[in-house]
Amino acid sequence: MKITIHDIAKKAGVSIATVSRAFSEAKNSVKPETREKIYKIAEELNYAPNAIARSLASNSTKTIGVVLPEIQGEFFTDIIQGIDEIAFADGYHMIVAGSHSQRNIIDSIMGFMGKSMVDGIILMVPTITNRVQSLLEKYNTPVVIITDDEDFREYDTVGIDNFQGTYSIIRHLIKNQNHTNIAIINGPDENNDAIKRRAGYLAALKDSGIETNDEWIIQSDFTLNGGELACSRLLSLRNKPDVIFAANDMMALGCYRVAQKMGVSIPDQLGIVGFDHITLADFIHPKLTTVHVPIAELGKKAAGILFDKISKKKEGEPQHIKISTGVIIGDSVKTKS
Repeated sequence: MKITIHDIAKKAGVSIATVSRAFSEAKNSVKPETREKIYKIAEELNYAPNAIARSLASNSTKTIGVVLPEIQGEFFTDIIQGIDEIAFADGYHMIVAGSHSQRNIIDSIMGFMGKSMVDGIILMVPTITNRVQSLLEKYNTPVVIITDDEDFREYDTVGIDNFQGTYSIIRHLIKNQNHTNIAIINGPDENNDAIKRRAGYLAALKDSGIETNDEWIIQSDFTLNGGELACSRLLSLRNKPDVIFAANDMMALGCYRVAQKMGVSIPDQLGIVGFDHITLADFIHPKLTTVHVPIAELGKKAAGILFDKISKKKEGEPQHIKISTGVIIGDSVKTKS
């Protein structure tokens, strides 16, 4: 027999309204001893409150949607962990979707917003098309975008300072380690992070009086395999670079694989640097020089802003938070004498 709220109320000797309040947002209006008694009886009877009924009553699902380019890989799992930490503290659940393509982004947004499944959305996608933007405007659902793209001034945004992070590490290679022959393996041309990292690379070369070599600017896809293919291409050139800047650590790891297969010594024959500072970067040999990004902090900041919007604690002009980076000096680049 299905246990209902009536059964709990009868056994606890309280009204149905009291039981309802004990399991709702108004739980603090019930005396602590009464609330504990109700919870104990519910546990004994294996009763779980109906989440759908509760969401209808409170006009809240206590759930947020998270749309990411991928839901695997250390970078994205760290973002999810950061969001989950704040969500759990606020009593929220989250539904995570991988976008993979513009079609999947649209499907995820329509699924979350159109069916009123969530109270808010955290969105991280390489680019936001007019179609996606029109969907965000159509539904009155709080949205926070993880990006450092200045074009989205009407939305709350949290992003990495991609330009400065790249500029800093390239300038470090030039000024502190005396390198001038530096190649870049970048992400997709339409990806905003990749656009900013390429701009930081080019600006650092220009400010150092170093001429750009177009052969050393390779477009890839932020994956391990993409890093391998791009590194193989660079090492097949007659005029090879001394250092490769991989625009994320996964592509840097792909470079390590190629160097090992080809018998190229790191850092004696080839220097490699990355971006993100994923945990694995500290355990490969030699230790990778990379740009440190507080990845989980991205998720925490985005979630904090979103919950303030949902609870209406924060209103007014959109916030635009840019998280600073730092350079982690490893052993993957040898100082040139």
